[in-house]
Amino acid sequence: MGLFSVGYYVHHQGSGHTHRALSISQALPADVTVTGLSTAPKPTGWPGEWVQLADDAGALPTQGLTAGGRLHYVPLGHDGLRTRMAQIADWIDQHQPDLMIVDVSVEVALLARLHGVRVVSVAMPGQRDDPAHRLGYDVSDHLLAPWPTAVGPLWPATAEDRAKTTFVGAISRFAPLSRPVQTFRRVVVLNGNGGAGPSPTAIADAAAATPDWEWVHLDRAHGRWVEDPWPLLCSAGVVVSHAGQNAIAEIAAARRPAVVIPQERPFREQRVMADALAGRARMPVVVRPGWPAPQDWPALLAQTEALDGTRWRAWNDGHGAERAVALLLDLLPERTAAVSA
Repeated sequence: MGLFSVGYYVHHQGSGHTHRALSISQALPADVTVTGLSTAPKPTGWPGEWVQLADDAGALPTQGLTAGGRLHYVPLGHDGLRTRMAQIADWIDQHQPDLMIVDVSVEVALLARLHGVRVVSVAMPGQRDDPAHRLGYDVSDHLLAPWPTAVGPLWPATAEDRAKTTFVGAISRFAPLSRPVQTFRRVVVLNGNGGAGPSPTAIADAAAATPDWEWVHLDRAHGRWVEDPWPLLCSAGVVVSHAGQNAIAEIAAARRPAVVIPQERPFREQRVMADALAGRARMPVVVRPGWPAPQDWPALLAQTEALDGTRWRAWNDGHGAERAVALLLDLLPERTAAVSA
């Protein structure tokens, strides 16, 4: 058992939070014990214990979900919420963690800080200046932003936010390609399982309009699903994706040019990310506000295929998880003192 204890709250929406947590947790040194806390099941490869939290879904708007707008989700009289918060509090009491990583939940960040635990919150793109987000960021000792320093904050950051934010670069479960691989005239549509993507009909119409391209639709509900999309990503001539952080990190690792179509998310999360990719970050992407018409796809694929995928190196150089771990270790002053002695 490690000398230092870290809790890691992992949001269960989609798979990106889990993939990021796995990459960071697996890079921690042996003297740091990490425990995952999540509604999601324990992922394969998790290096420590895992607390399966009670589900708090299903509350009605009449249950006062936001506590007057000060929080995001705290429904009154909800058994699942009460149980999960008690589970987290009980784990904190028993393990006395040195640090809590929160990816992401304002309520969990606040709960940990109310127990006197140092908190690192993962920053998210979008219009995060509502009272609840401000509370979560304010009570956090540090903010971890999983995109490059050169891009800067992708939320309305205060001076205090900027002073306590570390930009570590994208974090991907896949190591970036170190040399070119053979690609094909293949379009890989990357949707995953985190939200509503293009319909099979829309993809079929696009494929019919581009008969010289093979289309592969990766979607758990409506397309083909593979646990390891890496070979398909690397061999794609063009990737078509939403603007979720994990999807972008994996496209960047594969060094493939992409058509990015942001999905609707709270706080304009994906639209802010897509604007940054095409704007200040200058990544090899073409952003479209919605699914293009079939007749637009031939020119769009030709335009995207011509982009230089190696430019993704500035977004994901393969060391994001290492930088995140270095930050976490720096926030364990007792460990720093012990290592220096």
